[in-house]
Amino acid sequence: MEDQLPDAPYHISPFEVTELHPAPTSLILEEGDYPPIQTFADAKSIWCIESSKIWAIATPIAFNIWCNYGINSFTNIFAGHIGDIELSAVAIALSVVANFSFGFLLGMASALETLCGQAFGAGQVDMLGVYMQRSWIILFGACFALLPLYIYATPLLKLLGQEPGIADLAGDFTMQVIPQMFSLAINFSTQKFLQAQSKVGVLAWIGLAAFIAHIGIIYLLVIVLKWGTLGAAVAYDISAWLVALGQLVYVVCWCKDGWTGLSWLAFKDLWGFTKLSIASAVMLCLEIWYFMMIIVLTGHLEDPVIAVGSLSICMNINGWEGMLFIGINAAISVRVSNELGSAHPRAAKYSVVIIVIQSLFIGILSALLILATRNKFAVIFTSSIEMQKAVAGLAHLLGITMVLNSVQPVISGVAVGGGWQALVAYINLFCYYIVGLPLGFFLGYRSHFGVEGIWIGMICGTFLQTLILLYITYKTNWNTEVEQASERMRQWGAEMHAPDNGPNLSE
Repeated sequence: MEDQLPDAPYHISPFEVTELHPAPTSLILEEGDYPPIQTFADAKSIWCIESSKIWAIATPIAFNIWCNYGINSFTNIFAGHIGDIELSAVAIALSVVANFSFGFLLGMASALETLCGQAFGAGQVDMLGVYMQRSWIILFGACFALLPLYIYATPLLKLLGQEPGIADLAGDFTMQVIPQMFSLAINFSTQKFLQAQSKVGVLAWIGLAAFIAHIGIIYLLVIVLKWGTLGAAVAYDISAWLVALGQLVYVVCWCKDGWTGLSWLAFKDLWGFTKLSIASAVMLCLEIWYFMMIIVLTGHLEDPVIAVGSLSICMNINGWEGMLFIGINAAISVRVSNELGSAHPRAAKYSVVIIVIQSLFIGILSALLILATRNKFAVIFTSSIEMQKAVAGLAHLLGITMVLNSVQPVISGVAVGGGWQALVAYINLFCYYIVGLPLGFFLGYRSHFGVEGIWIGMICGTFLQTLILLYITYKTNWNTEVEQASERMRQWGAEMHAPDNGPNLSE
C-alpha cells in the first residue's frame, strides 16, 4: 500500500501546502480512513498528521485576514491624518455599515464551504465551479439588497444618535465605498472555492500584495494628491478589487479541474442554494451583532467615555486573537467537509478533537498573558491613567472571553463543514439574544454592575452556546454525517452528471 491515501483528492501545486506529510501506512485502512486508535503511538501519529494538515490551511488564511485587517486599519490611520472628524466618520462607516455588509456576505458565501468541501472530498471536482457561479449570482443579488443601507447611511446614523457632522461625512464615505461591497461577491466566493481545495497559499500572497499596494495608493491619493476622504475611499475600493480580481484570475487560469467555464447550470436550483446561504449568513451575523451589542449597551452607562473606551481596548485585543481563530475556523471546516465527502468519518472526528484541544490551549495561554500584563498592555492604546485602570479592571473578563472564543469559532467551523448552519443559527438566537443580552442588561443596569455586568451576561450567553455545540459535536454520529454528505452530493450533483445538463457558456 502506498503512503498517500489512495482516494485522496489533494493535488500539490506551488500554492498548495496540504498533504506534505502523508500518513504512515500503518494508520491507513484500504478505504483511506484512519483505523481506531489502539495505542499512544497511534494517537501521537494522528495528532501530528492532522495538526500539519489543519495548520497548513489555517496559517495562510489567518495571514490573509490580518492583511485585510491591515487595509482597514491603514484606511483609518490615513483618515486620522486628515482630521479628527474625518477619522471618526471613516471609522464609523467601516465599523458599522461596511462591517455589517461584510459579515452578511461572508455568511452567505459560507454555504460554499459545505458544498464545495464535501464535493471536493467526494472527488466531484467539476461541481465546484458551478457552485461558485451560483454563489456569485446570490451574493450579487444580496449586494443590491444591501444598497439602501449604503444610500441612506446618513439618516440611519443620525437616527442612532450620531453627531450630524460626522453622520454626513460618514454617509458620503459610505456611498463612495459601494464598489468595495460588490467586490466581496467575487472575493468571498473564489476564496471559499480555493479553501475547499486547500489552495490557500495563493490567498496569503494576494492579501499581502493588496496590503502593500493599498499603502502606496492611499499615500498617493491622501498625502500627495490631498484628495481627503475621497482618496481614502478610492484606495479602499481599488485594493478590494485587486484582491477579488487576483483570486478570480488564479481560479480561471490555474484551477482547470474545478473551473470548466461559465455554465447555465449556475441558474438551476438557486432557491435551495439560497436557503443554505441565508442560514449561513444568519448563523454568522447573529454572532457578529451579538458582540457589537455590548458596545451599544455600554454607551448608555453613566460614564460612557471610560466604559466604552476601556471596553473598546479589550475588544481590540480580543479581535487580534479572533483573527487567528477565523483561520482555524476555515481550516476545520475544510477538513471536516473534505473528509465527510471522502467517506472518512474517523478522520473528520479526529481532526475536530485535535483542533479543539489545541485551540483551547492557545486560548488559555492568551488569557494567562493578559492577566500577567493586566496593568501594562493598555499603555499601547492610551496614556490616560484612569483608562488604564479601567482596562486592568476588565482584564479578567477579557481572559475568560479569550478562552471561550478559542473554542467557539472551531465548533462553528465544524458546523459549517457538516452543513449544520440552520441548527446553529437557532442555538445562537437562543443563547445570545434570549439568555446573554437580557442577562447582561439586567446585571449592567438593574443590578448596577455597569460594564462588567453587561460583559458577564454576554459571557454567559457565549458559554452556554459553546457548551451546547460541544455536546452536539460529542454526540455526533460521524457515520451518519458521511451518509448525509453523500446524499447531499447525490442531490446537488445529479444535474451535473445528467446527459442533458445544458450547454456550457464558454463553449
